Amino acid sequence: MNLALLSVLALALAIIVSCFTSLNVGVLAMALAWILGVYVGAMPLNTVLSGFPVPLFLTLVGMTLLFSLAQVNGTLDRLAHHAVRSCRGNRGMIPVIFFLLAFVLASMGPGNIATAALLAPMAMATAGRVGIPLFLMSIMVGNGANAGSLSPFAPTGIIVNGIMARIELPGHELATYLYNASAHALVAFGGYFLFGGLKLFASGGGQTFALDADEKRAHQFERKHWITLVTILVLLMSVILVPDLRATGSIGMAAFVASVFLVLTGCADDGEAIKKMPWRVIIMVCGVTVLIAILEKAQGIDLLVSLVARLSTPSTVTAVVSFLTGIVSVYSSTSGVVLPAFLPMVPGLAAQLVGANPVAIAAAMNIGGHLVDVSPLSTIGALCVAGASAEESRQLFNKLLAWGLSMAVVGAVIAYLLFY
Repeated sequence: MNLALLSVLALALAIIVSCFTSLNVGVLAMALAWILGVYVGAMPLNTVLSGFPVPLFLTLVGMTLLFSLAQVNGTLDRLAHHAVRSCRGNRGMIPVIFFLLAFVLASMGPGNIATAALLAPMAMATAGRVGIPLFLMSIMVGNGANAGSLSPFAPTGIIVNGIMARIELPGHELATYLYNASAHALVAFGGYFLFGGLKLFASGGGQTFALDADEKRAHQFERKHWITLVTILVLLMSVILVPDLRATGSIGMAAFVASVFLVLTGCADDGEAIKKMPWRVIIMVCGVTVLIAILEKAQGIDLLVSLVARLSTPSTVTAVVSFLTGIVSVYSSTSGVVLPAFLPMVPGLAAQLVGANPVAIAAAMNIGGHLVDVSPLSTIGALCVAGASAEESRQLFNKLLAWGLSMAVVGAVIAYLLFY
């Protein structure tokens, strides 16, 4: 059995394990890469280690540390609270505000999972308090968070843009972000109005959010919160205005500087923030990337490309890859496993399917992988179910499961229509 086929089987094993066990697939991928590279492919250990994405690792650590600091010191919570109060009891607007708030927060840098973890408990409690169906609130919060997931400042956006640069498709950060955001906005608002959102607007105002004096004090912005907001704003504007900071590693180093400033000024506790960082996802992404590097060296990617190309034509390839990534993402990590495994196939698919647009293929993979992530089998969907009462959680679980599975088909249709 040749190395190319063995490398494909190793990737398939990693994906299957990620679907059905709690083992961090990044650890498994690193082990498989070492065995395949050194003992099967007779590669020097340094060649295997060269696949470790150092710039990506530094950027993920730097950016997630910065926004963990903003989370532990209460800055993000206060932003969310004041945004919700701006609805002034209008029931129809409350889920819309939560979508926009999740979208903006995720885009700023925390990413989709951290944003959902911050907002989902508040969103579900608010929905129960004012009589909004929990299913509607879930799809708005979940899709809002996923709509901002491919921001150049968010962890998943950093991962995707790093892979895009590695496969020689740099410079498409804005397009990648907007395609994904548009698809999620279309699905979220379509589902919201289809399943009862219009009735909420027609029913008028709901219960208002009256706060006592202690609650008002608890949500007031203090010095440390204003400093945190200004620091984040300066970092984001610097990345936009200074071209040298847009490189993957540079963004991370700038985030380290901002984090050091917040800690030294007494605005946040770095010890607590480091504990809250998504280390599991970081290890997962880096480990899978090392294994993918072995696939590329062993020409295993070419085998995968030929398999997908047989199922596709230049006009249907976006629908096919969107469906495939969606199905796998229902059970596996989108940012940690699915996209690092599928995106490297883009150049080969574009070469074999003459006339296919590589950027469109990549965007279809991103859309398909993320649209299913409001399923209760994913972290975001699970966070919404966890916020429901015991009586309502089973019904919400079933509705979100049906929604998530159907999104594999919906994503394929959207990708086909968007890039036809």
